[in-house]
Amino acid sequence: MSHKRVTKRKAIIAVGGVAALGAAAILLPQANASQDGGSNDAASVKTLAAGDASDLAAQLEKLLGDAFAGSYYDSDDKQLVINVVNVSGDNNNVVVQAEKAGAKVREVENSTAELAAAAKTLKAEATIPGTAWAVDPKTDKILVTADSTVTGSKWDKVESTVAKLGSGMATLKKSAGTFKTFVSGGDAIFAQADGGTVRCSLGFNVTASDGSPAFLTAGHCGVAAKEWSDSETGQPIATVDQATFPGDGDFALVKYDDPNTEAPSEVNTGDQTVAISGAADATVGTQVFRMGSTTSLNDGNVLALDATVNFQSETDPNGVDTVNGLIQTDVCAEPGDSGGPLFTQDGQAIGLTSGGSGDCTAGGETFFQPVTTALQATGATLGDGGGVGAGDGVGDDNAGAGAVDENGDGIDDNTGEAIQGGGDAGAGAVDENGDGIDDNTGEAIQGGGDAGAGAVDENGDGIDDNTGEAIQGADDNAGNGADDNAGNGADDNAGNGADDSGNGQDVGSGISQSQ
Repeated sequence: MSHKRVTKRKAIIAVGGVAALGAAAILLPQANASQDGGSNDAASVKTLAAGDASDLAAQLEKLLGDAFAGSYYDSDDKQLVINVVNVSGDNNNVVVQAEKAGAKVREVENSTAELAAAAKTLKAEATIPGTAWAVDPKTDKILVTADSTVTGSKWDKVESTVAKLGSGMATLKKSAGTFKTFVSGGDAIFAQADGGTVRCSLGFNVTASDGSPAFLTAGHCGVAAKEWSDSETGQPIATVDQATFPGDGDFALVKYDDPNTEAPSEVNTGDQTVAISGAADATVGTQVFRMGSTTSLNDGNVLALDATVNFQSETDPNGVDTVNGLIQTDVCAEPGDSGGPLFTQDGQAIGLTSGGSGDCTAGGETFFQPVTTALQATGATLGDGGGVGAGDGVGDDNAGAGAVDENGDGIDDNTGEAIQGGGDAGAGAVDENGDGIDDNTGEAIQGGGDAGAGAVDENGDGIDDNTGEAIQGADDNAGNGADDNAGNGADDNAGNGADDSGNGQDVGSGISQSQ
């Protein structure tokens, strides 16, 4: 077992022993790539690491508005490709900005709204067990997949629905396997259900909204059983708090029964430990890695987004369990891998294994629950200290919690957006004595001085432990004097109101190593 417990019950993210797969050798972080390479007529197209491409895509989606029609990562050229529609007039100026940002811009026929309408038609007319559909930005179409159980009149129905949408809107392919959720009996995290022992895989350790240690796994695991153990015959160590399946996702939040359990944000692949630094949305074309209790470490690529999968119902032989909003990949998986983590080479949490078809001998399609959606829905944060969406920022109310600001300019290095409580409000300032004066420059710190200067907040409740009064300003040693030893207020010695560790933990707290 990789879920080893030591003093204070330390829970490790990874599952099972790992075979010496070729994928393990390429998990070592790549050098950050941000050089310009090639040209895109009006502007240079940047060479980007996959994580940087995902961040840029999210920013450009907001910038482009209705003109945005999807994006994908060209792994061969290491470039971000942005699809656009209706780029005449004012929209064309926005496209120029996208090109200047370093993306390769491609005009396509189908808008995001048109693709969404096509998906609604499929849902209304072709919700048949064994079918799935997702948006493929590389082809600018809906990719429809039918497994081996879709035959006869069922196949005719799917085929005619796709034909009605038109060849320019959707494509249909056949899968040799059968879509199923990957639950089985064996080794990883275990539970007793009506049908006997079930096995899933632990996804990512998180902190629940009430501050208690927990982990994410697949929702269909969470609805199958309430209590989970780290050994087949062991006592339960965790209890399901929330579970979603089927419907708008496949995720569950499971809280450790022992509140002193340490739940570090890392994945143990057997050969090495990968620190999970944050959560990110999937980008089509990027390489991803999956750990599971049955097949250990495997890798592949993101194929499509916002997938709808129609699993055969486990309780009703004539029913269907439809799950929306999944990530489609060509990473293999097998029974028992459900709930396991999907992550990137540079340690970004991407998804939780849901289900699919095929196996790790013949290959197949596997679908994943986006981690960002699961975190938002459950109110949990990655790791064992606050972070994005924690809502526990002492005096910060998420003002910069989880942001990364290496150069102290008040701009989140991951998102490119201004950090609340960051920037000019003491950015880069040093104020050891909490008097609101920068010790290096002798000048007054914006946001410093009276705004919480010299306050002490040991328990992180936003109340000065000495005076009993609310602390003004953000929680930050360097600039406003509000010391937060608990580390959940995004304490930052750079003075920008953001935790440079990027996970909302107290700077210097680090990540526990696997035992």
